[in-house]
Amino acid sequence: MKGVTSRISLNMPRINQLERAKVEALEMTGEAIHTDLVQSQTMPRKTGALQNESTFVDTSHSNRGKVQIVSSTPYARRLYFHPEYNFHREPWERTGFKRENGELVFDVLDEGEGNPNAGGEWFAPYLAGGEKLGFAEKAFRKFYQQRAGV
Repeated sequence: MKGVTSRISLNMPRINQLERAKVEALEMTGEAIHTDLVQSQTMPRKTGALQNESTFVDTSHSNRGKVQIVSSTPYARRLYFHPEYNFHREPWERTGFKRENGELVFDVLDEGEGNPNAGGEWFAPYLAGGEKLGFAEKAFRKFYQQRAGV
């Protein structure tokens, strides 16, 4: 029996490029889901704080293969896990009167924008059985191919 010799040469710059592309694609996928969520208008909305300023993609562990969409408000959990709530879906104005110089004057007390599809469990369409199942996988594949050049 003859001895077999093999020599393997790894293209480390290319491997590193693919590793970077993987992390960037993962981060971009998280942002794509967040953007789609906002555009779907499914999160409860009064001022837009929950879906815009208070919900963000946490990429602090993306190099370990993990990104999270985080809502940092104390009421987000309550709204998410109670789809039975009667969510306001249209713009509204709550009005009243106030006193100025001893006279009652009309005043807008509260305004909100509403989301037409507002409800709880706004990530359900992306999970098993949801109509957007596969959204993340397709987005990741597209972003990875772009970033990796494959």
